[in-house]
Amino acid sequence: MAAVIQAKGLLSLPPTLQTRRLYPSQGLKNRLRIPNNRTLNGFPTSASKTPNPIEPSIGSFSKHRKIQPFGERLGFSFGFCKRPNGDLQIRRAEATFAGEPEKPKLFGVEILTLKKIIPLGLMFFCILFNYTILRDTKDVLVVTAKGSSAEIIPFLKTWVNLPMAVGFMLLYTKLSNALSKEALFYTVILPFIAFFGAFGFVLYPLSGVIHPTAFADRILGALGPNFLGPVAILRIWSFCLFYVMAELWGSVVISVLFWGFANQITTVEEAKQFYPLFGLGANIALIFSGRTVKYFSNLRKNLGPGVDGWAISLKGMMSIVVLLGLTICTIYWGVNKFVLNDPSLPKVTRKKKKEKPKLGMKESMKFLISSRYIRDLATLVVAYGISINLVEVTWKSKLKAQFPSPNEYSSFMGDFSTATGIATFTMMLVGRWILSKFGWGVAAAITPMVLLVTGVGFFSLLLFGEPLTPILGTLGITPLLAAVYVGALQNIFSKSTKYSLFDPCKEMAYIPLDEDTKVKGKAAIDVVCNPLGKSGGALIQQFMILSFGSLANSTPYLGGILLVIVGAWLAAVKSLDSQFTPLAKEDLRQELEAKKALPKESTNGSVTSTESDGSTNDSAVNQTPETLTTPGVQ
Repeated sequence: MAAVIQAKGLLSLPPTLQTRRLYPSQGLKNRLRIPNNRTLNGFPTSASKTPNPIEPSIGSFSKHRKIQPFGERLGFSFGFCKRPNGDLQIRRAEATFAGEPEKPKLFGVEILTLKKIIPLGLMFFCILFNYTILRDTKDVLVVTAKGSSAEIIPFLKTWVNLPMAVGFMLLYTKLSNALSKEALFYTVILPFIAFFGAFGFVLYPLSGVIHPTAFADRILGALGPNFLGPVAILRIWSFCLFYVMAELWGSVVISVLFWGFANQITTVEEAKQFYPLFGLGANIALIFSGRTVKYFSNLRKNLGPGVDGWAISLKGMMSIVVLLGLTICTIYWGVNKFVLNDPSLPKVTRKKKKEKPKLGMKESMKFLISSRYIRDLATLVVAYGISINLVEVTWKSKLKAQFPSPNEYSSFMGDFSTATGIATFTMMLVGRWILSKFGWGVAAAITPMVLLVTGVGFFSLLLFGEPLTPILGTLGITPLLAAVYVGALQNIFSKSTKYSLFDPCKEMAYIPLDEDTKVKGKAAIDVVCNPLGKSGGALIQQFMILSFGSLANSTPYLGGILLVIVGAWLAAVKSLDSQFTPLAKEDLRQELEAKKALPKESTNGSVTSTESDGSTNDSAVNQTPETLTTPGVQ
């Protein structure tokens, strides 16, 4: 008699069968009690004594019935047969997959995985390349436009950008319920591509016609010069629309579309391995796109008199944005068409996430007030958002004074983006060493210290630039240019330390908390602190502009507010460090004790069975693949 396990080609018998006999004294024959012409747990048996022990029996396996063999995790299958002397023999067939060579790899990574990761990396590069071009261009448009200045930015962020972002997310939610994932992706990204192309070739050339310049002049005359910023939104409405669309590209295409798609098709292990590389690739895109902005901004030098160099530069940059946008769509289509339909790729299974508690504003405030730990963490988030806005907008107003031409302004922003990419790339490599060498407290304090030192230098040059003119003149620069360079360094280092140290430290601070505090704390900070941090600086600047007429007149007060904010930030870091470090040590101690308490697992890979009385015992046959272990496989 013989029995053969067939699992649709996954298992096969080797040329030489490995056999071992179990004699009646070993007890297996008596315990299994296999009757003739019956099946045991799906294994057919026969009383016929055939000279060929591997002849397939005509039974439940004759039609290639799909069976999950209990030895599959061990890399072999079992068949039962009876020898002429009556002894039961277990015949083991090594699986072909146990002896087959490893799957092909490139640089230590399976080719199947690279089919997903490489297209995702290319998509991310194109998206970030476009974002840098759009981010630099939007500032040039709204700051250097005639009848506008940097004072427009706080009003634009609060009264245009925020409502548009909220409206888009409401629309996106409705579309996601009505469209498939692929249709939703194209429905969202194609309008962005069409708008940026139309802006470069249609809206900007017609800006002198479509902008209500005369009407804006009458309103400004009635309200007074203090309202230059709000009136400028109406005066250059198409530029403001470009500003909002560029901002939405970052929050929608990067955060929603790309990361949603990446999380959909990658496994957890792939994400752990490759997501950090995406962050490094983002900074490489920042470097190259900064060089691209610099190149197109310098085209004006080679053009004849009377030619609008900024219009030519804008057409070139928007052409690249459209081309890379279509490339993103092509890659997305290719991944869905040729990669996700590949049956050999590992399938992604996602556990349903627990719903986060939806805290309202009142409940969030109560929770923030009740917990000192969460209150300190919230201070970090709010302080960064306010302080970076206070310096950035003031710096851009001085940048316009130094580089009034759009091409010169854009050229400087190209250099700024390249320097930001290099600094962030370097800090991301160094940040991990800083955390391990000096601890959480030092790493978390670096970002506010950078903002404090550079902020003091920036505002000092603005307030006391005249006495320093002779000293700066020996260096060949003016106080205004020195303030521009110091402000640029402030933005470069604050952003690089934010991505490499501030964000990791902020997320680490949640780890030692209990689950309830962790979830509720995140929800409260999302509801209260994130919007307050983003709009707090803009609201302060709006109040200063309306009160003192311009950012230049309010510089001393903005500098004083910055000192107060950063001081509160550093105090919160110190307080949080005193709470976080003991909790983290206790958490680590409990984790080590839990590991020591775990029983040591057997690693010999053998299958054992215990003797029993006369009752049938087929526990070895009933084991599932999950309960079997083999050396090196957990």
